Amino acid sequence: MDQGYIRVAAATPKIRVADPIYNGERILELMREGAENKAKLIVFPELCITAYTCNDLFLQDRLLAEAKKTLAMLAEATKELDLLAFVGLPWEMGGRLYNVAAAISGGKVLGLVPKLYIPNYSEYYEGRYFARGNELPVCVDFMGERIPMGSRLLFICGEILELKVAAEVCEDLWVVRPPSIGHALAGATVVVNCSASVETVGKDDYRRSLVSGQSGRLVCGYVYASAGEGESSQDLVFGGHNMIAENGTVLAEAKRFSAGITYADLDLWRLRSERRRMNTYPGSLTGAGDYLAVPFHLKPERLEIRRFIDPAPFVPHDAAERNKRCEEILNIQSLGLKKRLEHTGAKCAVLGISGGLDSTLALLVTARAFDLLGLDRKRILAVTMPCFGTTDRTYHNACVMAKKLGAALREIDIRAAVTQHFKDIGHDPDSHDVTYENSQARERTQILMDVANQEGGMVVGTGDMSELALGWATYNGDHMSMYGVNASVPKTLVRHLVRYYADTCGEKELSAVLLDVLDTPVSPELLPPEKGGKISQKTEDLVGPYELHDFFLYHMLRFGYGPARIYRMALKAFVGGAAAEGGCGGTGTAYEPEVIKKWLQTFYRRFFSQQFKRSCLPDGPKVGSVALSPRGDLRMPSDAVSRVWMEEIDSL
Repeated sequence: MDQGYIRVAAATPKIRVADPIYNGERILELMREGAENKAKLIVFPELCITAYTCNDLFLQDRLLAEAKKTLAMLAEATKELDLLAFVGLPWEMGGRLYNVAAAISGGKVLGLVPKLYIPNYSEYYEGRYFARGNELPVCVDFMGERIPMGSRLLFICGEILELKVAAEVCEDLWVVRPPSIGHALAGATVVVNCSASVETVGKDDYRRSLVSGQSGRLVCGYVYASAGEGESSQDLVFGGHNMIAENGTVLAEAKRFSAGITYADLDLWRLRSERRRMNTYPGSLTGAGDYLAVPFHLKPERLEIRRFIDPAPFVPHDAAERNKRCEEILNIQSLGLKKRLEHTGAKCAVLGISGGLDSTLALLVTARAFDLLGLDRKRILAVTMPCFGTTDRTYHNACVMAKKLGAALREIDIRAAVTQHFKDIGHDPDSHDVTYENSQARERTQILMDVANQEGGMVVGTGDMSELALGWATYNGDHMSMYGVNASVPKTLVRHLVRYYADTCGEKELSAVLLDVLDTPVSPELLPPEKGGKISQKTEDLVGPYELHDFFLYHMLRFGYGPARIYRMALKAFVGGAAAEGGCGGTGTAYEPEVIKKWLQTFYRRFFSQQFKRSCLPDGPKVGSVALSPRGDLRMPSDAVSRVWMEEIDSL
């Protein structure tokens, strides 16, 4: 395992019915192939040593003996293969026959996991041959060794503490209470399933939902290997539908009706983080009492991750899903504001509009909230407050947008007021420092608050979650409002929300101005423009690209990852990765490693130093799994020290 990543595989060999010698050779070939590809866990189908479809041949001594000899050969081969493998075979014990998954590693058979639920309906006649397996482990003799047999076995890797593997066999997953529930309660982070699931029309969808759903419910990795080519087709066909899932998501899936190996890199740290975060998830000590821990050993090694790392984790890459997400978020925002307007009895909503992304989204949300209330949009007071840095482009867009949305537009030029303020406090207006900038932001907030008092309304905040994470807001300036509708929306998603509105509003002129807002550089416009009226102050030049900061924020807060892990993921996502290919809602931007490290340092430094701004945030609706509200998702001391995080970045 490498920083929580471990490569696993589900394999379907091309077999022959009732030919353990041939089948063992094919299984060994795939084991070697898996080891060459750095897979540390490989799972084979149910009864794959003999074939699942042997029927009455399972009662033949010769077949059972050859199956055990083949298992011994495969176990011996694992002396040279650094992996844990699960293979299926029939096993006789105490005068009964059992359908088992054998765990092999380090030259030994570590344990046998019997199938508990024996189907004897429809096309299945396993009850003719096999008995229900035992749950509590017993010892059986094999090749001069005493090995445990029972469903409650937990295979624990001594070198990789997060790797705890348990097994179930085919039908065990399909029942009301699958054994994997107990496995997870005992601490299993990965569940394997040796299966022989037949193909009928539509069954693949149900099978997929079972595997993904169980991995999500148990917060585990789930490796499902199913019988395929070579099984008897006398009455049935097996498709080799192999799947690897993690916490509700199918990471990899085999093409059905084919043989071979399916690989995926599980993230055990992510599973650990999810279980730790969910205080309703039972601790492993509560359910491990009657499980037998079976140790095994692997050599951790560096992986070239074969796992997609989304450069835009807040933004769905599928267009239809992205549109659905945008509609849902707009509904959450507008319903939150609707409730607040109803409760306060506000006569109007007041918001400052700059022609930038955030105030545009806030205005769109406010318009939708007023529609839900059945109120005239004229009671939305959109205030534009031009000053030293305002450009003609943003001013024009703000005005056109307000008019097209039917809001009441008021212009209050603040140049004279801010200039007087400079005189009052003795500040040189030619000194374009933080005082110069923040004086403008606070003057705007004062105006909005006072206008709201004057009109009997409430101020709608415009700042987004990415700005709050970085502290890129003026304290008691644009940082403050009476309700912040964008407080849980990251900047990368703000763009898509505005674009979605532009694409669906059905008004050509409004759509055009919204698209121009999207093309405008992100800026607070607090410094005088360049010659020709172009924006001189570009936010991302100062604090870094928001797509990087949103990536850092998501993985830091959602999973508790440290800087080294986040940096590695960012290299995969942004250095010639998905972002460079324009995937998953990304901008198509690629970054050099030193650039990623630079902005990662900026992110952590600002995130820790600016918590005091987040500690007194106004109310606002949560829209996703990551949020910064001091009353909800982030209870962080304002004076916490960033030293241990910064030292890890320095060591990269």
